Amino acid sequence: MKLELRNHDHRYVVEQSLLALFPEERPVYGTVAPGADRRWAIVTLKEEGDRCGVTTELCWDGRTAVFTQEAPLSGDDYAREGQRRRCMGLSFFHAAKDAAGISPPWGSLTGIRPAKVAAELFERGLSEEEVDRTLEEIYFVTPARRRLCIDAALTARRADQDLSERDISLYVGIPFCPTRCAYCSFVSNSVEKTFHLIEPYLEALHQEIDAAAALVRKLGLHVKSFYMGGGTPTTISAQQMDRLLAHLDEGFDLAAMDECTVEAGRPDTITKEKLLVLKNRGIRRISVNPQTMEDHVLRAIGRRHTAADIEKTMEIVDAVGFPHVNMDLIVGLPEDTAEGFCRSLRRVMDFGTDNLTIHTLSLKKGSRITLEGTRLPGVEEVGEMLDYANGALRAAHFSPYYLYRQKYQSGSFENVGWSKAGGEGLYNIYIMEELHSILSLGAGGSTKMVDRRRNHIERAFNLKYPQEYIQRPSKAAENLQAFEAFYQAMQQGR
Repeated sequence: MKLELRNHDHRYVVEQSLLALFPEERPVYGTVAPGADRRWAIVTLKEEGDRCGVTTELCWDGRTAVFTQEAPLSGDDYAREGQRRRCMGLSFFHAAKDAAGISPPWGSLTGIRPAKVAAELFERGLSEEEVDRTLEEIYFVTPARRRLCIDAALTARRADQDLSERDISLYVGIPFCPTRCAYCSFVSNSVEKTFHLIEPYLEALHQEIDAAAALVRKLGLHVKSFYMGGGTPTTISAQQMDRLLAHLDEGFDLAAMDECTVEAGRPDTITKEKLLVLKNRGIRRISVNPQTMEDHVLRAIGRRHTAADIEKTMEIVDAVGFPHVNMDLIVGLPEDTAEGFCRSLRRVMDFGTDNLTIHTLSLKKGSRITLEGTRLPGVEEVGEMLDYANGALRAAHFSPYYLYRQKYQSGSFENVGWSKAGGEGLYNIYIMEELHSILSLGAGGSTKMVDRRRNHIERAFNLKYPQEYIQRPSKAAENLQAFEAFYQAMQQGR
């Protein structure tokens, strides 16, 4: 879609609206020529004093609509920026709805964290009923999505009550996998090609752990939760995992944390020996991620294991005994159907885990699916899968406790973490609702520094690939210096 921005350069906001409402479209910036372009939008911002107005003129295949959204501006710069963005999103949504006759499940809400909108409404003193009504009347969110949004916001509020200003979380990345899945765009390396890098990578990671642990002690911070992800952490051997967790325990004291999670991930990497290492080293939560229980779909996404292998793995997991186990499924995978997804969900629920995450496939640039043009379920079928999951999980006493959205998701839907009472993953809540800082170690790590008093967030990114992470330890050191400077500034500001 051709996009013309007048009196502003809020490209991110307009792109978020475009992708949420028209997931198949991609932005092309320039001067709109109404006679020549069939799909376009002109978004104009006007500000006078303490009021802003955004007018969107949008054309969809010959049908044109114009909508102006006005709003007062108040508060600090951060608050005013949020008000402008909201005004712009509503203007674009209404014009798109009128021109194209669409109203997606999330209405005008864009961005990664829809539960934050509900959380802000609760912070203003609105009741649950008032929040629901606002989501309906102002943002046009459907009943099922309003319920997801409110449930996740309420869970985040409860988690927030147990936090102190000195709490942070710790992430450690293991960017290796047995093979690369067809939908993957993460920084992960097939171990078949990079096996020789694992040992030097772990050595470099140990050094970063030492430096990070010393810094956390110096700043007087407390690690509330720990999460090891990837890639697939259980790609490394049991002995390597034991050394790594021992190193982490020496630096950070895993037993002092409220939650310790390792994303065991793919069943073809999980052995009883590795699970015993995790259990003995204090890991109390693991994630096993089959993504589907349909063998032909597993083949389509490049997995080498079968549904039977998943069942055998879960027998081992059950025998070792972890207090909390999560499993992941993905809605909208290539060659899957609504009936196939429903079978997968029922089979996964039979394992008796207390935590399930239902992802919607996101067609990321660089994934094999987008490059090869694999056949995918349509938007209506994806919606049918998600509706079935919502009803089946609620009937089994699961509740949504965190959610997020991504670019290029089929139907502009969502990813939802579901848990039984007491099974919520705290790390997921902390990072998604930005309740405190996340210190990230390892290749591809993204440290997020959160100062909630100033409504201020900064990020520091580690080098993406294992080879460059190993060769340039100075970048990890720079990130830790940025983390220290951020907390020193926080202390001075108080």
